[in-house]
Amino acid sequence: MKILIVGGGGREHALAWKAAQSPRAETVFVAPGNAGTALEPNLENVDIAADDVSALLAFAKQQEIDLTIIGPEAPLVKGIVDSFQEAGLKCFGPTAQAAQLEGSKAFCKDFMARHNIPTAEYQTFTDTAEAIAYIEAKGAPIVVKADGLAAGKGVIVAQTVAEATSAVEDMLSGNAFGAAGNRVVIEEFLAGEEASFIVIADGKHALPMATSQDHKARDNGDKGPNTGGMGAYSPAPIVTPEIHDRVMREVIEPTLQGMIEDGNPYTGFLYAGLMIAPNGSLKVLEYNCRFGDPETQPIMMRLKSDLTALCEAALEGTLNTVETDWEERAALGVVLAAGGYPGDYRKGDVITGLPKSELDDRKVFHAGTQLQGNDIVTSGGRVLCACALGETIKDAQVNAYALTAEIQWDGIYYRTDIGFKAIR
Repeated sequence: MKILIVGGGGREHALAWKAAQSPRAETVFVAPGNAGTALEPNLENVDIAADDVSALLAFAKQQEIDLTIIGPEAPLVKGIVDSFQEAGLKCFGPTAQAAQLEGSKAFCKDFMARHNIPTAEYQTFTDTAEAIAYIEAKGAPIVVKADGLAAGKGVIVAQTVAEATSAVEDMLSGNAFGAAGNRVVIEEFLAGEEASFIVIADGKHALPMATSQDHKARDNGDKGPNTGGMGAYSPAPIVTPEIHDRVMREVIEPTLQGMIEDGNPYTGFLYAGLMIAPNGSLKVLEYNCRFGDPETQPIMMRLKSDLTALCEAALEGTLNTVETDWEERAALGVVLAAGGYPGDYRKGDVITGLPKSELDDRKVFHAGTQLQGNDIVTSGGRVLCACALGETIKDAQVNAYALTAEIQWDGIYYRTDIGFKAIR
């Protein structure tokens, strides 16, 4: 079968790499892909932007693509799944309406309130003065979120009232995130430990993926500004078997049921960002309508099942008849970023020290890279994700950092403590 993976980041490199391992995969196209997917055996890059829905549809028709899997959020919110379905093509992901779970923070919070899904107390504002009055009444720490898509950076955890006020002014003035910040959601700060809970959904049924934990903050010890994610590991010890069952019961099942009741049944990857309080209570921080990045990379290192078969079962509504098979070992991935990220960073630096041959227990997934002649150069904020397996999270960490130590470019930056919460 011919498969198309839409996107160009580390998540898409991992999804394409895994899809190509299916015994039924003939060609796996990646649009637009990156240097890693360009060099990977059995993958072929296509020079079409991930959110150019009409060009992607034309390509899929022309190539008679059997299955399309969407990586990033933007094409989902633009309705790529709707367009492909209307053309009679199999496309794995939620419809534009269902993708509002991620596309609008206000839609998401209102949905959770309506269906009694546990989440932080919140209010939504379009007026700066009203928002500031609410912040002053509630005090800090407090969380300010841009309503629309902001590439994972539209959330400010403000430690002071002044910081929260300035975030609101920045967003509602249109300076910070343009139209994405026309509305803000202000919510209570939740203490505890975060976990990423990702499932494959077919509308009615959910098949859980391996648990994982992401590291959003740029610097060691979870300090510094929020990013799209600086590293991840799987499994996440914080998600005990008991908590796993509760998440399915208290969050995932009511979410799928609620989407059916609201007339937007949800098919696709569904990611619930959770906060697990010290007393074990669960709250949903956010939904993503896709696999997390970088969580996908360690999770795909551990998935032994055929990813394409799972996606097809979801499209057929038969997920309740399939099971997943996982590598027993842990996996950990370290994101190698360009200095300055998530602010301004340089592009075009030559990367050296990438592994020359494929190894069974470690893999470098590419994100912001491109080919320039014979060189691989940086082309984004998050450049690579160095992943490794290990008997324990500590072993996986040692192996991943051994891989990381080989790789160089001018201005490379990465955290040196990925996995610390699971190891202490």
